[in-house]
Amino acid sequence: MIGYYVHHHGRGHLHRAVCVAHRLRTPVAGFSSLPRPAGWPGEWTELPKDTGAGAEGAAPTAGGTLHWAPLGHAGLRGRMGAIAGWIAEAGPDLFVSDVSVEVALLARLMGVPVVVAAMRGDRFDTAHRTAYDLADALLAPWPAAWPEPGWPDHWRAKTTHTGAFSRYDGRPRPTWEGTPAPSRRSVVVLLGAGGDGITEDDVRRAREKTPDWEWTVLGGTGGQWTDDPWPLLCRADAVVTHAGQNAIAECAAARTPALVIAQDRPHDEQRATARALHGAGLATVRSGWPAPEEWPGLLERTARAPADRWARWAPGDGADRAAQLLDHLATAGPALGRQPCAQR
Repeated sequence: MIGYYVHHHGRGHLHRAVCVAHRLRTPVAGFSSLPRPAGWPGEWTELPKDTGAGAEGAAPTAGGTLHWAPLGHAGLRGRMGAIAGWIAEAGPDLFVSDVSVEVALLARLMGVPVVVAAMRGDRFDTAHRTAYDLADALLAPWPAAWPEPGWPDHWRAKTTHTGAFSRYDGRPRPTWEGTPAPSRRSVVVLLGAGGDGITEDDVRRAREKTPDWEWTVLGGTGGQWTDDPWPLLCRADAVVTHAGQNAIAECAAARTPALVIAQDRPHDEQRATARALHGAGLATVRSGWPAPEEWPGLLERTARAPADRWARWAPGDGADRAAQLLDHLATAGPALGRQPCAQR
């Protein structure tokens, strides 16, 4: 049995977990503050929230050793109790944290091997170091060819780089045979559910400067929402997106050229991803929303990029490789701590 914790911020952690869970041979139980996702293949426990009343000003970082453990918070106590109770009863072979330092610590303190989903950016604070150090394996959903700089050797030695993966890997591209060709080229602005700093005026001014382009805005403050942007991503000539791991993986799966604008996130996660994409030559990268007059040239340059270069970032089998790793580690059992995890 594998326990699998899913962070509630945005939807990237959830989509990634569902991708892996469907490929596991080992039974899996999910834990999150999010509702059970459609099609989850095993148990699902919706955890109490550890935010809200009582969460502010109550020593949430324990003097800088943790990320979020506010004193006296009933929701925190309830969620940790639910996970601990399940571990005590189910006796899992492995626990995956995507991502919570505190949940990784809880599982390891109860004698369960732990896999931590690694994140890009500055993860050298005390809490992250503790989680990455204690993990039996680190799962990095990006290519080994573009590693995170500065990682110590003992982290690298237990890291499996799967390449980026998404819910769209292996999905056939839609066809538009028999439909009229669009009169203008298409750009999709993919903002997602994790928050952004882009306003409706930003998009309006960019749209005004690019009359030859049809703009579709998904997510964010003024955009529409769709649970399945795949057809739009596939038909677009260019995508404008933030640098969240899930958004980049979905652009890569669609093989659509992208203009990537990193958002401010803790530990500089998105800026680290944007730097890797820029260094690899896989996307047009900007550090902030471009000025209106820059948009015509940026969209032209982005759309001309070879679409097949995305295969270097997302080879298409990342979720399979992640599931194979977890199945192997769950089978290894108590011997896991004596077996080095192979680099991939």
